[in-house]
Amino acid sequence: MECQTRRNAIPRVVVLGLASCFGCQLQITNAESHLLDIVGQIDLRYWQLASSAPEPEGDVDVVVVEGAVTTEESAETVRRWRERAKCVIAMGACAVCGGIPGMAARDFGERAQAVYGSDVPQACGAMCVPRPVSAVVDVDFEVRACPIDPADFVAVLQHAIYGSNANVQTDTMCGSCKRNEDGCLWREGKVCLGLATVAGCGAKCVQLGRECNGCRGLSPNANLVAARAFADRTGVGAERFDEALEMFNLVNPLLAPSTTGEE
Repeated sequence: MECQTRRNAIPRVVVLGLASCFGCQLQITNAESHLLDIVGQIDLRYWQLASSAPEPEGDVDVVVVEGAVTTEESAETVRRWRERAKCVIAMGACAVCGGIPGMAARDFGERAQAVYGSDVPQACGAMCVPRPVSAVVDVDFEVRACPIDPADFVAVLQHAIYGSNANVQTDTMCGSCKRNEDGCLWREGKVCLGLATVAGCGAKCVQLGRECNGCRGLSPNANLVAARAFADRTGVGAERFDEALEMFNLVNPLLAPSTTGEE
């Protein structure tokens, strides 16, 4: 898939931020040695991190969205840009999976009331259960992890603009650990989510001795029933495994039963 940019025209790109820490947008700037080359290939119409100017008018080729949808205003923003853009890239765990904002999804109404009381509308506008961008509009490409790897962003942006025959990875992280010849952290009593998380980062955290926290999101090939049984066999427990999954994946429909308590 590619965004079908105009023939012989420089691709018009917009970068937006919703509910997030803006860390993934900051990671783009960490591609320092290549940043000017990247910017030189596109017509960067708007970058929310770098400009306080209002959103530009007109259609664009690519819109990059960081952050989860947490208000009706942000939902309308992504709908509006979906209509104006040839393709949409969801960037980072918050945009792809619901991420950290998604942790508030369970009993969301009660949580908002506890914090803001009767001032919820005045404080935050029309709030909604946190959810990923793909829950509101069709997403063409994803840059996963928290924060993103700048090289991943560059690869996905090139894929969107120029096309590619590369397959999207769907296998789980455990395969990466085996190829890296890393030891399994479950043997140390650590809740490593690599057995359910989609691969693609090379298991960097595990190579540093840290368990995978699932920031790339659940693999569609993940066998959660078997994973929970494995957690029980190791003595860690399925409940602790499920709790760990909630950091980045609470709103993922693969986690059943529904955890939000709301439609």
